[in-house]
Parts: sequence; C-alpha cells; structure tokens
Amino acid sequence: MGEFFGLLKGGNKPSLYAALINTFIAIMKGVAFTFTGNVAMFAETMHSIGDAANQYFVFIGSALSKKAPTKRFPNGFGRLLNLVLLAAVLIVGIMAYETIREGWHQMVHPMEAEGFIISVVVLSIAILLELFVLYKAGKEVLHEAGVKGGALAPLTTSFTHLNRAKPATKLVFLEDLVATSGGILALVAVLIAHYTGFLQIEGAASIAIGLMMFYVVTKIFLDNARGVIGETDEQMVNHIANLLSERPSVKDIRELEVVKEGEFLHVETLVEVDPNLTVKEADELQNRLAELILSQPSVDDVVVSLDADDGEKHWVHVSKRPESLKKPE
Repeated sequence: MGEFFGLLKGGNKPSLYAALINTFIAIMKGVAFTFTGNVAMFAETMHSIGDAANQYFVFIGSALSKKAPTKRFPNGFGRLLNLVLLAAVLIVGIMAYETIREGWHQMVHPMEAEGFIISVVVLSIAILLELFVLYKAGKEVLHEAGVKGGALAPLTTSFTHLNRAKPATKLVFLEDLVATSGGILALVAVLIAHYTGFLQIEGAASIAIGLMMFYVVTKIFLDNARGVIGETDEQMVNHIANLLSERPSVKDIRELEVVKEGEFLHVETLVEVDPNLTVKEADELQNRLAELILSQPSVDDVVVSLDADDGEKHWVHVSKRPESLKKPE
C-alpha cells in the first residue's frame, strides 16, 4: 500500500486537478438539474460525471505506469496507462449515449424546465471553472512540448503542439475543451428556450454535447489503441537521428526505433563508427550516446549498439529538427 501511495505522487497533475474540479461541477449541476429538470443541464451533469470519473482513472493509471520494471514484467508498466485510458473512454461513451438519448426525448416530447436563474448561474460558474482547467491543461501541453508562449498561448498555441503532449494531458485537454464548449452551448440553449419558448433547442444542445463526447471517445480510443500495440514516434526518430548525425564519431545510422511506452519513449539504435576504435573508446562512445539520447524529452529507456562502418550510407531520411525539440543556444 505504501508503494501505491508513493506512485500516486508521480501521477499526472492536470488530470487530478481536472478530476477534483469536475467532481465539484458535477455535484453543482446535479443539484441544479434536480431543481430545474432542464435537459441541457442533465446533459452537462452526465458530461461532468463522465469527465470526473475518467480523469480519476487517468491520474491513477499515469501513476501506476511509472512503476519500476520487475522480474515478471521486465519491460515496465508504461503501456498500462494506455490500457487504463481505453477503459476510461468507455465511461465517457456510456455518458454520451445517455446524453443523446435524453436529448432526443426532449426534442420529440419537449418539456418546459423550471429554475431559469439557477440554470444560468450554475452553467456560468461551470464554464469559468472548465475554462480554468482547460488553461492549466494547455500550459501543461506547452510544457511537455518544450514550447514557451505568452499569457494566451495555453488557449491558442497549445492546439498546434497537442500531439507532443503525454496521453493523459492530451485527454484532459480534449475533455475540457469539449466541456467548455458544451457548457457554452447548454447556456445558449437555456437562454433561447426561456426567451423564445423553443424548448426543442435544449434537446438539440444535449445531442450536440453527446456527439462532442463521442468525438473525444473516438480520438482517445484510437490514440491509445496505437499505444497499446506500440507506435513509432516519427518526430522523435527524426530528432534523434539529427542528434546522432551531428556527432563526428557517428559515421552512419543503421537502425533507429523510437516506440511510445505510455508517457515515455523507448529508443533502440544501431550506429556505425570508426572500425579502428579501441574497445575502451567504443565503450565510452556508447555511454556518451546513450546519455545524449536519455537527456531528450520523455525518453526513459535507451539501447545503443555499435557496428563498424561499412562505407555504405544507410540512413538518408533525416529531416530538419522540429523547433519545439531544439535546445536554446
């Protein structure tokens, strides 16, 4: 049990913050729905419950994925996060279905809700809280991508670098993006229904929120299904290939693999070096190259092998290093 709580300290912080805030939001919306019977509020309640549960799963999964390798599991537990996220999206999927079903019922059999002021106040507070979580998640995205920006960068530039974020951070960002958008949509629907009497708009908003939730489910499911199988990080392949090619001692790169293991990267490479190197020089070079690769973002495990240069060029697809991975001068 002590080890479990120790691992929790290394869990993904944005997912924990998001889970706690969404728990509060879900309770607030649930109470509001009880008093008002508003279908758009029901959709938002389901959305927040799904987000909170999902993010608790993500936090625990990200912590457990950092468990050290054991004799039984020598490759570590990195992909455990992908498995947890695959299970977590099922919760969002169920909530999305219930949201769409309730929205369709409201469109077919529209019912007028009560407590207009309660709905507006609760949804407004929820939007502000979700926007805060989205901003924090956006800052974490930029941090993990190694990008600096201004005050608004977490809500603007972060979209460009989302593919460089860790799986847990990406999920939190996408979920709160949908949650913020859904909250605004629900608020607009409540206002239109109250002032025009067009009650079906609340059902339409509920269906739209459910469909946005399904988008998150699909996106996260596909990302983590690839992670479970073992996906190559092409951007890091090019980045590490550039690093190795810049070393005068490296004559060529025979093989280079960068595989995502949950939040981390596993790197294996076979490089060609001067065949006249002594055993000691080759050993020192191998250690230096391993340390160089280990110093790169998210790289957790490296295997460097050396071979004598055969005079032929094997690695030719070395593209320009991404700006986000360059170290400052």
